[in-house]
Amino acid sequence: MSLLAGARPLFYKEVLRFWKVSAQTIGAPVLTAILYLLIFGHVLEDHVQVFKGVGYTRFLVPGLVMMSILQNAFANSSSSLIQSKITGNLVFVLLTPLSHRAWFAAYVGASLVRGLGVGLGVWVVTAAFAWPGLVQWWWILIFAILGGILLGALGLIAGLWAEKFDQMAMFQNFVIVPMTFLSGVFYSVHSLPPFWHTASRFNPFFYLIDGFRCGFFGVSDVSPWTSLTIVLTAVVLVSAVALHLLKTGYKIRY
Repeated sequence: MSLLAGARPLFYKEVLRFWKVSAQTIGAPVLTAILYLLIFGHVLEDHVQVFKGVGYTRFLVPGLVMMSILQNAFANSSSSLIQSKITGNLVFVLLTPLSHRAWFAAYVGASLVRGLGVGLGVWVVTAAFAWPGLVQWWWILIFAILGGILLGALGLIAGLWAEKFDQMAMFQNFVIVPMTFLSGVFYSVHSLPPFWHTASRFNPFFYLIDGFRCGFFGVSDVSPWTSLTIVLTAVVLVSAVALHLLKTGYKIRY
């Protein structure tokens, strides 16, 4: 069975799973991003300018879009696996002749679709408040796709590791949320104290958001090529770990 042929039914299942509750999986994150934009934009628009000629609300839009992509790509694969493990229906997927690569392609592919769908929704709605620009569209596309893949694969790892919902919540609250909020969504890392500025350089989410933002404004804190190299390395490493865990049946085959 070819990889695509094997992955396709599981991919469709995963896409339909989140699409049937799209008000929760698509609509709610878009509403959350709008609230962030309205609150932070209203309070800081006249007080903060990160890039010359770029208002704070415009600066904020790309960060919110990427944050939505990352959080929802992670949530899709991680929630699907933990729900299947707890309810016991994961056994029906295990009975199929799908390879670990097909599992990876299906779960990460569906996570990418959800992440990009939410990100597009956030961009369309928030752009009505402040059009962020579109200077180098290829960076936007590249970093959006890589961000969805990276967090989809990380969600797989979290879903395989967790055995109950509170463990999954702990992973999200103590790993994903801090890395997202300390990545420059709401600010430039150059405004941070020296320690946190240095610490941000070890956060791959920072390079995702900085490279993504470069596509809108043509300026960034670091070179987009540097960001691309670091993000690609992170994607390869996290994907390799996820594939290994799937191949060995970590916590899903006893």
